[in-house]
Amino acid sequence: MPGTRWINLLIEQDCRLEICTEKKTILSVEDILALIGDKCDGVIGQLTEDWAETLFSALSRAGGKAFSNMAVGYNNVDVNSATKYGIAVGNTPGVLTETTAELAASLSLAAARRIVEADEFMRAGLYDGWLPHLFVGNLLKGQTVGVIGAGRIGSAYARMMVEGFKMNLIYYDLYQATRLEKFITAYGQFLKSNGEEPVTWRRATSMDEVLREADLISLHPILDKTTYHLVNKERLSKMKKEAILINCSRGPVIDEVALVEHLKANPMFRVGLDVFEDEPYMKPGLAEMKNAVIVPHIASASKWTREGMATLAALNVLGKIKGYPVWSNPNSVEAFLDEKSPPPAACPSIVNSKALGLRISKL
Repeated sequence: MPGTRWINLLIEQDCRLEICTEKKTILSVEDILALIGDKCDGVIGQLTEDWAETLFSALSRAGGKAFSNMAVGYNNVDVNSATKYGIAVGNTPGVLTETTAELAASLSLAAARRIVEADEFMRAGLYDGWLPHLFVGNLLKGQTVGVIGAGRIGSAYARMMVEGFKMNLIYYDLYQATRLEKFITAYGQFLKSNGEEPVTWRRATSMDEVLREADLISLHPILDKTTYHLVNKERLSKMKKEAILINCSRGPVIDEVALVEHLKANPMFRVGLDVFEDEPYMKPGLAEMKNAVIVPHIASASKWTREGMATLAALNVLGKIKGYPVWSNPNSVEAFLDEKSPPPAACPSIVNSKALGLRISKL
């Protein structure tokens, strides 16, 4: 994992580290069982690993008390199995927001202005002079950006697109994004006072309303049974023919087979994807689509964020081993990331803390 602070924080508290040096990108259940062995107090793992009954029972037999994903999501973890064996499950929210939103914005620009296509064109030596129709893309200024899931990351992305490109916002979320609405209202008033067209916002009554009306749509929902294949053939058909769809949340939110067919049938429709339905694989045909910008799950891949994720994951495991309480606000983690002072004596984020009856920090 990136950085060294996470290692130092553990060894300074008398922990002995065993770091996997397997050349495999994704470890199997059998690989992890061998690594757990017969003595293991805690594990820091990755979202590519399948943590369920088999692994949690083995970790429990080895004396384990904690497992932490180095990720905000934990759909690879059977939390009920962990709770059954008394094992705390950690994750790392609060450190990915801006970095993930920035990549969603980057994919939005790359797709709108056909940057990847143009880059390949130049590298192939095909450019022989300026032409009026060469790689004509979409202007974002004054268009409508749609956000599905206006939580921390969705709201940060919306602010970037509204403030950076003066786009109007339509969003759908089960909960009202009051702070986001206030920000856009104030920014609209600022623009108006300077003689510019004010930006606007609207909270949609349905997701389909966003899909129909937005020129650029970014997906930021959690992944569960209700959001699996949230964007399918029917919903793709409701979008504008020249719309742009961005996904930096979880791959299975989109029906990838339906997406490939839609991209084939609508060459002016564009997509930017950081995640895929069956990672590390893509559905057949996606790689050949010129109207798709595809990157390998790098939304959180800024140096600061990845080092912060490693630190938070390590402190989740350390805190449970030491018997520390659970931090009261897992989205406010600045105190854990400040390298100039020791971190609080708490677990930054334990998703099954209530089920395990763990104490909450009053710090």
